[in-house]
Amino acid sequence: MGDSLHTIKNTAAAPDRPELRKALQEIVDSGFAGVQVRVHDEQGQWVGAAGVRKLGEAAKPPTDGHFRIGSITKTFIATLVLQLVAEGRIGLDTPADDYLPEFGLDRRITVRMLLQHTSGLFSFTGEVYEDGTVVPGGVPGVGKEWADNQFRTYRPEELVRLALAKPARFEPGADWNYSNTNYVLAGLLVEKATGRSCAEEMQRLILGPLGLTGTVLPGASPEIPRPHAHGYYGFEDAGRWKVIDTTRFNPSWISAAGDMISTSQDLHTFFSALMSGRLLPAPLLAEMCTPHPKMGYGLGVFVEETDGGGTILQHNGGFWGWASLMYSTPDGRRTLTGSLTFGGAELGWAALAAVFEKVKQRLVTEVFCGGQTGPARPTD
Repeated sequence: MGDSLHTIKNTAAAPDRPELRKALQEIVDSGFAGVQVRVHDEQGQWVGAAGVRKLGEAAKPPTDGHFRIGSITKTFIATLVLQLVAEGRIGLDTPADDYLPEFGLDRRITVRMLLQHTSGLFSFTGEVYEDGTVVPGGVPGVGKEWADNQFRTYRPEELVRLALAKPARFEPGADWNYSNTNYVLAGLLVEKATGRSCAEEMQRLILGPLGLTGTVLPGASPEIPRPHAHGYYGFEDAGRWKVIDTTRFNPSWISAAGDMISTSQDLHTFFSALMSGRLLPAPLLAEMCTPHPKMGYGLGVFVEETDGGGTILQHNGGFWGWASLMYSTPDGRRTLTGSLTFGGAELGWAALAAVFEKVKQRLVTEVFCGGQTGPARPTD
């Protein structure tokens, strides 16, 4: 890599953080095109970036840039649903079928089960079974097939019906399995319970009150507000490695399970407000942060215990070209938010996921564990 990939950009209201600059350097060296990170803690605010905004150019990623947050969307949606629970519009333990009878859902599936991934519903993005068997979900998921459908529009109801055409993973409430179908249903449930769009309710209850002007629910629009970095997806096509720019694509294929766009500042503001009790009544926030015993997932957030005995709340996100980070202490006073962009290196998805896992652990160690220990159970 050229020298431009190794230059670190640091804009800080806090003292310099050489350990964080070194971590960003390592991220770029591991194969990512660029990274932007924001840390808020006892030392103040630290913002840094490394790598490039766009392949072939020298400019670094904008530290105030917009990015696709992927499954961090689930934390926003879960918060929105719980706010409507607080308003008495939705019952947390009410059958989801009461709100969405058109799908004929198992009456045992409650709203809580959707938010905690215990419904057993098959994921429309596909499933990997315990024996390693991969079962596609109906939405083109990888390689040329995904690239050819980059701008196709899906309706959320279509995604749900693709999932319901497949056998359930288990009886409702009997196990835990991460399924994007749960959150598409949650988004539809918000609209049915309020009579307004998910975007309108998000603006009313979260974006407006918190002043999150950089956060967008794009619907089927492929656009992303400026400034922004570029993400890339590499795949094999007819025996050759091909790299495409995935900055613009139609996110309706993931819908309320991962379609939102935000900034590191907005993610900090949101997660800090959520964890400090500004968005939910204390009893509902406590339920949100109570983890399922199998995978440590509450209602839209992962709950991790660090080796040092502390607790962190998080949700990350990722899909072709993009990865996002959002971590906080339970009181909301220390946060880590940011975005990584892939550069199309010749790595399979498993290898990319392994690199991303290492990156997450490295940053969490520096921010939450004093550089000494890491999370006991890292999660995607």
